[in-house]
Amino acid sequence: MSEFNTITYMLLDIWHQLAQHLTFFVWLVPLILLYEVPLMLLVVTGILRFFYTSFMQVPKQSLFRPKVSCVITCYAEGEAVKSTIDSFIEQVYDGEIEIIAVVDGAVQNGLTYRVAMAAAKACQTHNRTVIVLPKWQRGGRVSTLNAGLATATGEIVINADADTSFDNDMVSQIVPHFEDPNVPAVGGALRVRNVSESIFTRMQAIEYLISMQGGKTGLGQWNLLNNISGAFGAFRRTFLIQIGGWDTHTAEDLDLTIRIKQYFKRHPDWRIPFATLAIGHTDAPADLKTLVWQRLRWDGDLLFLYFRKHWPAFTPKLLGSGTFVFTLLYGFLQNVLMPFVIVFYGIGIVVSFPWQFILSIALTIYGFYLVILAFFYSMVLLAISERIPQDLRLAVWLPLYPFYALFMRMVCLFALLNEMVRRSHEESSMAPWWVLKRGRKF
Repeated sequence: MSEFNTITYMLLDIWHQLAQHLTFFVWLVPLILLYEVPLMLLVVTGILRFFYTSFMQVPKQSLFRPKVSCVITCYAEGEAVKSTIDSFIEQVYDGEIEIIAVVDGAVQNGLTYRVAMAAAKACQTHNRTVIVLPKWQRGGRVSTLNAGLATATGEIVINADADTSFDNDMVSQIVPHFEDPNVPAVGGALRVRNVSESIFTRMQAIEYLISMQGGKTGLGQWNLLNNISGAFGAFRRTFLIQIGGWDTHTAEDLDLTIRIKQYFKRHPDWRIPFATLAIGHTDAPADLKTLVWQRLRWDGDLLFLYFRKHWPAFTPKLLGSGTFVFTLLYGFLQNVLMPFVIVFYGIGIVVSFPWQFILSIALTIYGFYLVILAFFYSMVLLAISERIPQDLRLAVWLPLYPFYALFMRMVCLFALLNEMVRRSHEESSMAPWWVLKRGRKF
């Protein structure tokens, strides 16, 4: 009881100090003030702008109906390939859609190849064409995408994973953005399809909803989209061919986004929108081991691209001043340095203070994080969500999300160290070792 009284007293004292002295808030959560508040303002104002332009103004009617090529990267998805092909066939888009299912390693992945072939033969829909392109020897994700790009004849190319399905108005939501000749690419929104499978899929569903769909919607309004997802993105085909398609190594989605942004200074009117209501559905890792392995690859690749492969290209002369400053703050400093700062900050608190004070500080920071999380969740729910009843069911899991986010920061820290020491990007499962070995070393 005495320990409980001590913690309660400390909590009340901290809250009193926060109410009376703003300098105490600066000492307690300096990173929130330094990095998070400007980012939050960008996201919030961007979401409000999206809501106003999407729902408060009369929508513009467009007769723009270019041919669209959809490149599906297939490996070992088996029966899931049919759902992806069918979701493209069933699009309500009036224009022509060319569906290219590229089966990587078709010899060892005979089931995937047969399922894709059966889906192609079953397609009897007007202005829908299904092409199955087998790559008999496995070459990896990048070679699969480039094989599809070489075959594509549409003005717009949409890339998709074979385990991803789409709402039937997805193409109709994507295409109007390309009516503007200053748009070389568009990002698509992703949702977690297997939400109810485990606690980990529920946490990722919250993450996708708030950080990815909400965050990208806000940043996309200011032409600050940080990444076009590898599972779902759209590109102008001629431009994609001009810059050489997808590049080898790993994290081909972020790599391609960075390369596109290197044209921003030469073309100041260019922008990369985010199609908030163009929805794709993907299966998230349902167990801890698979989730950790996925994030180790994602976060390690981030350091490789920022600090090794594209380091010389990060200059205002290529990116433009606005994109350069944003990438410096929220690409380099936040994503790469923040995990180290959080760990050292935590270690410093643990070493310097008794456990009662540490617990009080932790509860206070947790409370702030939860309030901010609830605010963004509510905002996304009201201004963006097209599935409000489904997303409302995630509300009961919000109190657990701060612990998930902290754990992911720790995984990110390990991934960054692993890339620094072991060059982990060379061990990616996205391509065979002989393909990665032939790529240029950075």
